[in-house]
Amino acid sequence: MGMPKTSSDDTQQLPEIKNRADFQLAAAQAHDLASQGFSVSIFAALLLLCALIANTFSLNPIWVAIFCNNAAALILFGTGLRSAYDVAEWRRKNAGLAGMPLGKPAQWLIAFVTSPWSQQETEEPDRIERWTGSAFFAGRSLLSRIGARPLWVAGLSMLACLIVYAGWTLEADGTAIGTPSLVIIAVCLAFAFLLLVTERRLAAIDAAEWPEAKAISQLARLPIFVLVLSCFCLFLSTRGSGLSIKLLAALGGFVALVGLEFLLRAVASMFRPQNDSREPALIATSLVAGTLQWPPQPLVSIQSELRTKHGIDLRQIWAFSFIRKAAPAIILGTLLLGWLLSSVHEVPMTGRGIYERFGKAEGILHSGLHIGLPWPFGRVIPIENGSVHELATSVSTSGDGEKLADAEGPAPESANRLWDASHISEKSQLIASGTGGAQSFQIVNMDVRFVYRIGLSDQAAIKAAYRVADLPALIESTANRVLVHDFARRTLNDVLSQGRLSLANDIASAVQKNMDELNSGVEILAVVVEAIHPPAGAANAFHGVQAAQISAEALVARERGTAAQQTNEAQLNARLAQDNATATAREGVAASEVTKLRFQAEQSAFQEAGQAFLTEEYFNRLTMGLSHSKALVLDHRIGGNIAPTLDLRSVMPLVDPDTSAEPSTPYKSEETGP
Repeated sequence: MGMPKTSSDDTQQLPEIKNRADFQLAAAQAHDLASQGFSVSIFAALLLLCALIANTFSLNPIWVAIFCNNAAALILFGTGLRSAYDVAEWRRKNAGLAGMPLGKPAQWLIAFVTSPWSQQETEEPDRIERWTGSAFFAGRSLLSRIGARPLWVAGLSMLACLIVYAGWTLEADGTAIGTPSLVIIAVCLAFAFLLLVTERRLAAIDAAEWPEAKAISQLARLPIFVLVLSCFCLFLSTRGSGLSIKLLAALGGFVALVGLEFLLRAVASMFRPQNDSREPALIATSLVAGTLQWPPQPLVSIQSELRTKHGIDLRQIWAFSFIRKAAPAIILGTLLLGWLLSSVHEVPMTGRGIYERFGKAEGILHSGLHIGLPWPFGRVIPIENGSVHELATSVSTSGDGEKLADAEGPAPESANRLWDASHISEKSQLIASGTGGAQSFQIVNMDVRFVYRIGLSDQAAIKAAYRVADLPALIESTANRVLVHDFARRTLNDVLSQGRLSLANDIASAVQKNMDELNSGVEILAVVVEAIHPPAGAANAFHGVQAAQISAEALVARERGTAAQQTNEAQLNARLAQDNATATAREGVAASEVTKLRFQAEQSAFQEAGQAFLTEEYFNRLTMGLSHSKALVLDHRIGGNIAPTLDLRSVMPLVDPDTSAEPSTPYKSEETGP
């Protein structure tokens, strides 16, 4: 019952709505918004083209950042114009007014852009066209449910955020911009002036005639703000300031924040019911862009929006009123307390500090908490406390240093100690030389590193803080001067051989003496000679000399080893022969003694036993002789006149078996009977 009543009320109130000023001026407003949107689109496209050209030719990164930020700001302003155009167009249609045509350039450009998608009549569509038509109708159905206005705002805001991301950078280029920047500044200021005229004209329109004019005027301040700050960044860049690229990065973040707000509002409006009979609301409104006013009143816009859309009046809440009244006192008290706390200084365990009172050094503060006068009446200058540093004479200390190498990756360039290439950590020096009895000089590459620290005494810390502006540069220049004087009295062979041991000590003592004379407060701990070798061009020749020397020494050592081996082998053979002769003689003497003892024993046994010993010995010998022979024993009593006989012949088999004959075949010697 409620829906028909609302419909009848809307029908009754429709004539009264059409008589409002915003409905009567809807056609002119839509035409004005379309013209401004066309101009903004052209200028944004030109900025994107300039950004693409600057990126292609690798120009200064500040150009890409400026073009991208301004293009994104203009796209967001065009998004607001597009959203307001949808509202004005709805009013024009409901008021029954005729649309005002755009200019011929705009009509020609729109026709050129939409010509590839214009419908062409064909007799019979093919399969691809039918599929395309089905997809088009499906997308159209989805578009009717979601609404075209939120999709327009979401797409354009996302495009603006992507453009800001593409041009966002914090790395400044040292190349100068030049005089063309003045022309760019003039063009940007001229366009900003045109936008300012548009913004003032929209701000002067009454809300009854055009309710969206105030929101559009606030959104127009975004490209004006970006253009003016971009010109200021260009001016700073021409002066060589590095703050310009950081300011542009912050400006891009502000534009991206407005784009994200548009995107969130578009996504939230997709969940609203789509009703063509109800007047659409302006989607592209921004609280972030509303802060671009003076005096800044960010809470007023939030309060008015909550009161108009949600019926929440923050002015009636006592807590907010109390916070507004007590905020100045609290802020001032916090600032005063923070200023008083600046008198408390903390010195870390690994450092120390020089306390200054009214610009005069009072003493050295060691680790712990210290209380003095607040800033700027008292301050503490931090000083290192025993930190050890390493300085290479050929590497600039102003850079970021070498990056840490991956544990699984290749070795860094600083680990290369080969002579066949020049290294960044090496420096060339002239060194004395003698060629053919005449004095000359040679060039050597060396890598000498100094390990130093600020002295541990209080006077050394004060000297390092007040007497030296750039400590590494001072040490580097002093070390280079000392190296030139020291190498002038040395030769190449001396440096590359035994003279290298005393080189580090001489350089360290000379540099320390110079540092003490300059009252720098620096303590040289060690001088490390990483590498000293000829230049890369002469490395091969020097390698040949070293290789010949190594080969000669290796040949001498090899011949000495061969002679020692042969001498040891001869001594070994002589010793073996002597030992063999001694052993043989000893064995002969022992055998003779054994034979003598056996003879004496047998003689003694024969004298005592007589014939019995001989018979026993005879049978023993006979037993020993017959122990491994086959014997046939015959009894002598077989024949009376035949003496006993021992047959010592080998007994042969009676028949020689033939393994090749078959078992059934008889031998030829066998006699067979019938």
